[in-house]
Amino acid sequence: MFKMRPVLAGLALLFAIAFSAALPVSVRADELGISTTEAFELSSQKDNVLFVDVRDPVEILFIGFTDAVDINIPYLMVDRSQWDAKKGRFRLYRNPDFAAEIEAALKARGMDKDATVITMCRSGSERGKPSAAFLQENGFANARYVVHGFQGSSIKDGPQKGLRLLNGWQNDGLPWQSKPNPDKIYRLDRP
Repeated sequence: MFKMRPVLAGLALLFAIAFSAALPVSVRADELGISTTEAFELSSQKDNVLFVDVRDPVEILFIGFTDAVDINIPYLMVDRSQWDAKKGRFRLYRNPDFAAEIEAALKARGMDKDATVITMCRSGSERGKPSAAFLQENGFANARYVVHGFQGSSIKDGPQKGLRLLNGWQNDGLPWQSKPNPDKIYRLDRP
């Protein structure tokens, strides 16, 4: 029996490697993160779940949108009057009404701060995870974010270097379209 342990351990390792290779790339990365498929399944149920695209609406116009989200409420907004020379882009600032707008969207759907709130940005790191953490810090205990976001990660080497083709909502084959839903996009021309 003692000599079987290394064999069993080796088999367990092979199983773990084979099983992980079969999993979608967008899997749970931390306590806050959920995969794109988990987000899609939860948003399809619509049972005490609010799915929020937290990208700036102008970004959505150029990258695409999924109607699976309930609403677009930007976490970070673009300040086109301030250039960030270090990052080579316009300055981003946190939407000062983010938590209040999330709470209002929940109330409009008959939910409260105990509902599951799923946030999704372009790649999950700069707005998705921080927005979920921010919501948890502000009393939304069940806030989560979509790991790898809408567009996913960029390829590091080769002829497609820099292209976001590795994971995320679009690359996992989930439904999306090039134009946003005018009823769901963040708009200043309506209350």
